[in-house]
Amino acid sequence: MTLYVITGPPASGKSSWIQARARPTDIVIDLDKITLALSGPGAPQWNQDKLLVKVAQRARFAAIDEAVKHRDETDVYLIHTMPSAKAKARYERLGARIIVVDPGKDVVMQRVRDMRAEGMVAVVTRWYAGQGKAEGPAVTRQSSRQW
Repeated sequence: MTLYVITGPPASGKSSWIQARARPTDIVIDLDKITLALSGPGAPQWNQDKLLVKVAQRARFAAIDEAVKHRDETDVYLIHTMPSAKAKARYERLGARIIVVDPGKDVVMQRVRDMRAEGMVAVVTRWYAGQGKAEGPAVTRQSSRQW
């Protein structure tokens, strides 16, 4: 089975890419969903409360550590918008397939303006400034606007 690391700017379609491919028995690790699961009643679907995100990130790290132990049994899909060099090196050691989902900056910026908090524009800008560059032979770019 395979470890897929799905990267791309916010609102690029990473979750939709996984939704179109993952089976019910696959493991999907998505910080946005973890944060939502840890949020109290009435919290917004896209919650960026600093303390909540910190707790969700710790839960995500634990989920990753456990999931990679089982990647021989099932596919593992991990959304990591902007992996650090250290994280990329770890994923490479684990034999991950890196998938970059990017329908283009204009599409992403419009989606962010339509769907997300204003602060996401800065994240998208930062992603395109440095993280949007594919590196290495294991990177597959998906640019279809359908995601």
